[in-house]
Amino acid sequence: MSRKIVAGNWKMNKTYHEAISLIQELNNLSKEFPKDVKVIVAPPALYLTELNDKSNDLLNISAQNCSPMQSGAFTGEISSSMLNSSNINFCIIGHSERRAYYGDTDKIVGQKVEAAINNNVIPIFCCGEQLIDREEGRYFDVIKTQLEAGIFHLNEDEMRNVVVAYEPVWAIGTGKTASSVQAQEMHAFIRNLIEDRYTKNIAENTSILYGGSCKPSNAEELFANPDVDGGLIGGAALNATDFLAIIKANK
Repeated sequence: MSRKIVAGNWKMNKTYHEAISLIQELNNLSKEFPKDVKVIVAPPALYLTELNDKSNDLLNISAQNCSPMQSGAFTGEISSSMLNSSNINFCIIGHSERRAYYGDTDKIVGQKVEAAINNNVIPIFCCGEQLIDREEGRYFDVIKTQLEAGIFHLNEDEMRNVVVAYEPVWAIGTGKTASSVQAQEMHAFIRNLIEDRYTKNIAENTSILYGGSCKPSNAEELFANPDVDGGLIGGAALNATDFLAIIKANK
């Protein structure tokens, strides 16, 4: 059975002192985390090592991005081997903002996933469609293409170490949210594609998260769907109380 996960993506938010304060708040609240839910937070890269040192065993720290390259003359980049050497075990890859603003094509995303896997960093692979894709009825095709390029080149053992996050781009930061029915439909579609490419066992054990304006008021309804294993949370992850409410909703 797939593992329940709630991951908070802080994006480019929080000053140094605010980040320290938030991680301390989460440490204090961690005694309320459900035992069967893995909790992950992804702060800005500048704070990764220190927050990893300051977080307790119930808080896992993730990077928000990594380079597809191992090392070299790539100013401003961080490699997955650097993450591994700093004991950062997760990395968000292929987020819609990276795809939209920084030129992360399906091919580049696939290379980043491979680099992470090769360096024992678990990729949280993001996929999702634009509003026009949804309105014109090609959202299944978009997701299938992203999966094929991003993770379906991995072998079975490698695929066992991938977390998938479905993020309808039209519902990120817009206040819109996919309905419970829409979320379940897409998560089931993704799980079926994984089963077709690999095995039923791998599909059943792959955690598929929902990311798209998930908040305390709708988290329980979204997480109640059989193929929704948790969430990749944006804005609500910046408030410890809201984030805890979402974590506790993943029953």
